[in-house]
Amino acid sequence: MLTPTAPAPTITIPAAMLAELSRVLGTGLILDEAQRQTYECDGLTNFRAVPGAVTLPRTTAEVQAIVRLCHQHRIPFVSRGAGTGLSGGALPTEGCVVIGLARMNRILSVDFDNERVFAEPGVTNSQVTEAVKHRGYFFAPDPSSQTVCTLGGNVAENAGGAHCLKYGFTSTHVLGCEVVLPTGELTWLGSEHGVVNEPGYDLLGTFVGSEGTLGVVTSVVLRIVRKPETVQTLLAAFDNIGAAAQTVSDVIASGILASAMEIMDHTSIVASEAAVHAGYPDCEALLLVELDGPTAEVNAQMQSVRELAAKNSAAEQRLAQSDAERAVVWKGRKAAFAAMGRVSPNYIVQDGVIPRTALPRVLAQFDALSKATGLRIANVFHAGDGNLHPMVLYDGSIAGEEARALDVSYQLLRLCVDAGGSITGEHGVGREKQCEMSYMYAQPDLAVMQRVRHAFDPHELANPEKLFPTPRLCGERHNGPHREHPLVTAGIAEIF
Repeated sequence: MLTPTAPAPTITIPAAMLAELSRVLGTGLILDEAQRQTYECDGLTNFRAVPGAVTLPRTTAEVQAIVRLCHQHRIPFVSRGAGTGLSGGALPTEGCVVIGLARMNRILSVDFDNERVFAEPGVTNSQVTEAVKHRGYFFAPDPSSQTVCTLGGNVAENAGGAHCLKYGFTSTHVLGCEVVLPTGELTWLGSEHGVVNEPGYDLLGTFVGSEGTLGVVTSVVLRIVRKPETVQTLLAAFDNIGAAAQTVSDVIASGILASAMEIMDHTSIVASEAAVHAGYPDCEALLLVELDGPTAEVNAQMQSVRELAAKNSAAEQRLAQSDAERAVVWKGRKAAFAAMGRVSPNYIVQDGVIPRTALPRVLAQFDALSKATGLRIANVFHAGDGNLHPMVLYDGSIAGEEARALDVSYQLLRLCVDAGGSITGEHGVGREKQCEMSYMYAQPDLAVMQRVRHAFDPHELANPEKLFPTPRLCGERHNGPHREHPLVTAGIAEIF
């Protein structure tokens, strides 16, 4: 773990700016210190900082006014939704302005003819589905926090979820965004009317997943999809996690595109059962496979999946017999992160990606690291696309153990990179993993990314000290693999 090399700069919001914010927002401006502390972190609580002011706009015009004032006075700002992120992406910088978007929570229109929804950033994922399910539609991105996480944060982090294997990440379902740029200028990226494949540079693709460093989303055009005719969910129990992982590779190799494939290890199963009593089998590894589509196709494919699970020595297989049983299965899986508090006083959730074929090998490396460090590592993850979520368990009351756990969590990410993967699949880089960017990318790669950022935000006011490593926060550069991006190698970086 790298430690800061210099103190954070002191930020003081001018009195004149606070007075103008008060005029624009009224009771939507929070200056009380105790209330500001509510916004000092997101779902990652290892890092904390108290903002200088919290603003709660209700309209795009109010967001513009806030950002213009920040630009005028060179005060950094951090946009925030429900605060469910797990990488410190909504972590304030000391003394900054937080732009809380929770009050911008309206679904503005639903267009079933063109299969799209127009919504504000404070709307939750599940609210979109609730608004369209009566016509046989749903909103596909489904993070575990989908009942509380909001669209603005989904766009910022390019959130995924269990069903992104078949349906794709947030970027697949965002057709356009209304964005307030760091100068306060209002613009549209993508299509206001939901038109796909517009000519020109894909600025929308650049913005989705930029972690709030390029501006603030104030409305989104979303794609909605038809509910499938049939959904079947299988639980397969295995005596070892390698056999479960091999089954995943075998299913993909057979040409079957499952809507979701999830693996939980024994520690995760025990925690989840204690929390929600889903009735999971007592086993070393549990594989959850969900198929959807036309009934005949799903029936045939599920039979093939069951045969592959049996070939890999599945000790038990259960097929959910109703929507209610399916809901319980998923309730157990989605409760796994929060339930871990039942088996450990503290834990760190990581988020790395590896090739599916490397699952057995990398999981064995995780186990070896756990034994070498004496810290338990629980695994629950999106096996279908190799998106791992190892949880490092520790006791924060023991001096030095949190630092050791953080270091182990970063070692897990480096194992993912060494296997040909990535340091994040859906949680984002944020504050937590920014120093690990130097392990994954060479300096020319990072320089190109920074030039793109500066084209939008030359003063780095939008969500500063996130995503990219800095000397102050990360010290010396990691001795990582320094993989060159082909565009950089070809000299394309010179055009920026």
